[in-house]
Amino acid sequence: MAVPKLVFRMFSREPKKPPTEDSAASDWRSRLKAGLSATGARLKQAADVFRAAPKIDEALYEALESTLLAADVGTTATQRLIGELRRAVKSKRLQDGAQLEAELRASLTALLTPLEKPLPAATPKPWVILLAGVNGAGKTTSIAKLTRLFQSQGKSVLLAAGDTFRAAAREQLMAWGERHGVAVVTQAQGDSAAVIYDAVQSARAKGIDVVLADTAGRLPTQLHLMEEIRKVKRVIAKADAGAPHEVWLVLDANTGQNAVQQVKAFDEALGLTGLIVTKLDGTAKGGSLAAIAAERPVPVRFIGVGEKADDLRPFVAAEFVEALFA
Repeated sequence: MAVPKLVFRMFSREPKKPPTEDSAASDWRSRLKAGLSATGARLKQAADVFRAAPKIDEALYEALESTLLAADVGTTATQRLIGELRRAVKSKRLQDGAQLEAELRASLTALLTPLEKPLPAATPKPWVILLAGVNGAGKTTSIAKLTRLFQSQGKSVLLAAGDTFRAAAREQLMAWGERHGVAVVTQAQGDSAAVIYDAVQSARAKGIDVVLADTAGRLPTQLHLMEEIRKVKRVIAKADAGAPHEVWLVLDANTGQNAVQQVKAFDEALGLTGLIVTKLDGTAKGGSLAAIAAERPVPVRFIGVGEKADDLRPFVAAEFVEALFA
């Protein structure tokens, strides 16, 4: 049987210049607020509960618990937050529900802050990032946005079309490669590990800064596919002993509480170093980040609140909570 030939698609088109840092940052908070409006509407119900309560009692705590659970904050995180509010009421001698809103914001920010983890200032060359996730989570689109981000930092990027199961995924990645003027390593059919291995080898030879490796979507319950992606990780290490340097799980925020189970399963299989949470603008389940923080605190590297390239931004807990309650 003939071995499928690896194909390098080279694109020389100059990428569009990204907006200046000032212009990109100027409207980020407003876009974040708009993107989180559905989740924020549910958490604002908690603020309404506080303001309407004549006193702090068990009925208030029960109403707050229902509100947090409705926002997909999860049982563990909800109990933790309410426990902290109870302690604050005693230690600060709070008298009415309105005083609790600031305490809830502070507690939620403290819960989420450990998820912040900026990208390292110095990275290996090539810096190999493996992306995983279920079908439809937004891996390929996230790779395109990351490509633009790294290019804006002056880094060269190579893409590995490791989703060899779907022709549409390869075509989409090649289209993004052409748009951003970067090389794409692809293969018409065959082994995902071989494609990514060859991409790492090529990046080393050509002095590329960053390799972004796509993989096929898979459910954590598909054990044979989870073993396949473990193999991909092992094979990458043969091309570069330290690679992959990052393993990021792309999560669709619409999955809500199921996101926690995805994080646990992929973390156990691959040893995750970060998460990318997409589609926060289309869901009321953004509270699931609190559930992740309480149950499986893998760092959230980026959040996505739209389709534009600059709608993928590093996660900052204080900004996130501010936008929720804005």
